[in-house]
Amino acid sequence: MDRKRILVTGGAGFIGSHLCERLLNDGHEVICLDNYFTGTKSNILNLMQNHRFETVRHDVINPYIVEVDEIYNLACPASPIHYQYNPIKTVKTSVMGAINMLGLAKRLNIKILQASTSEVYGDPSVRPQNEEYWGNVNPVGIRSCYDEGKRCAETLFMDYHRQNKVKIKIIRIFNTYGPNMNLNDGRVVSNFIVQALRGENITIYGAGTQTRSFQYVDDLIEGMIKVMATGDTFTGPVNLGNPHEFSMLELAEKIISLTNSKSQLVFMPLPCDDPKQRKPDISLAKEKIGWSPKVSLEEGLVKTIAYFKTII
Repeated sequence: MDRKRILVTGGAGFIGSHLCERLLNDGHEVICLDNYFTGTKSNILNLMQNHRFETVRHDVINPYIVEVDEIYNLACPASPIHYQYNPIKTVKTSVMGAINMLGLAKRLNIKILQASTSEVYGDPSVRPQNEEYWGNVNPVGIRSCYDEGKRCAETLFMDYHRQNKVKIKIIRIFNTYGPNMNLNDGRVVSNFIVQALRGENITIYGAGTQTRSFQYVDDLIEGMIKVMATGDTFTGPVNLGNPHEFSMLELAEKIISLTNSKSQLVFMPLPCDDPKQRKPDISLAKEKIGWSPKVSLEEGLVKTIAYFKTII
């Protein structure tokens, strides 16, 4: 009686594939929508035999009509190497994708969750970052296609909620890692692990003192499910991230230790607009959904390294 039919855009991606699996394990029917720009069928092969799982090749910049009970909107390239490859398409995915999915949610009168990002805070001037902080974002930089695209998507979600009473949820995802990340993802955890396992030099940008907060993907998925289950009065945005902060040097040294690698550190110039710090304030998540991450960095890295060993 509690089974729902749920649409997950970007469902073949790193996070989307984990969400699809969790929703299936919870007994729901899942429609995975993906254009396979960054998502891959290998991420969802283990789900294909489930009769409650359906996959559709589709780009969210075009309208999609279907009868469902909930929507998780995850569709958008999320790593710099991918979202900078075609920045105009990145903006279209964030903005037009949001419009199309919000229109569907409005027609069906259902809940829709937007997977936003900590990048809406830009290069923050406050630490830690809470949901009241408006951010420090360059609107004309090389990262703007992603940062401003996600900020505009949040605007659209709030305006559809205020004007059309659409039932929305907005989460801001901080750095997340785990199995199903792409080898050429361009994100720091996957970069360091792949380089360490191959015995290559580990590339550190800048002095390596910039910080990030890393959450294991299972913790994020639990948070997403909990946010979606909240009542209609709570819209977010809400931070979902691990408040433990690590420098790039600390991360590299930990990965070298866990892989027993002989890789050496090499230092390269810091990319333009690369944030110097990331540390989420998750007080709101604790208050509203009783959520905080459970998986330690070392525990999560061990699982992620084991995954990459199987595909290298």
